[in-house]
Amino acid sequence: MFTGLIADRGLLRAVAASGTGAEFQIASAMAAELSPGDSVAVNGVCLTATTVGDGVFEVQAVAETLSRSTLGSLAAGALVNLEAPLRAGDRLGGHIVQGHVDGVGAITAIADEHPGRLVTIALGLELARYVVEKGSVAVDGISLTVSAVTDAGFSVALIPETLARTTLGTAVVGDRVNLEVDIMAKQLERLLEARQPKGFPGATD
Repeated sequence: MFTGLIADRGLLRAVAASGTGAEFQIASAMAAELSPGDSVAVNGVCLTATTVGDGVFEVQAVAETLSRSTLGSLAAGALVNLEAPLRAGDRLGGHIVQGHVDGVGAITAIADEHPGRLVTIALGLELARYVVEKGSVAVDGISLTVSAVTDAGFSVALIPETLARTTLGTAVVGDRVNLEVDIMAKQLERLLEARQPKGFPGATD
């Protein structure tokens, strides 16, 4: 489990095909905190460190992960958001983030709002129902608060600290981003579905 508070921006040094998946080599000071087998979130995707060296670690992604996230389009030289999992006793400074990407969105607008920036992101209808104004959403692993919801997507207001410490600081219109909606919203929806009698509109069999 993660919190969406990015610890470092890592440099993707190499990408290599591995069967139907891929291996990523990432340079980051965070490597000093990792051991083989540890979980790490890369742009919001929970992966496992396979090897760890001096300032470098490697992770693997299977075909399913590549198809459901933006990791499949990354190339050497890209910067990625990194976060180590939450430890027992740590403060939950962001919100509960599982590292299980729900879908991919696209940045449709960026506007400067001194001293920060307003970013608008389009997403599919299957995820839109989970995004509410003032609710939480993870964008490329970053815990953010939804500032506004539109028919086509939502907007988030980024403070200078977020722009400086994450990849959203260099994002441009058209960039694709990993999205993870609030797990509590999905759990609540499932619980309500289970309580509806069979035959009730919207109930599942």
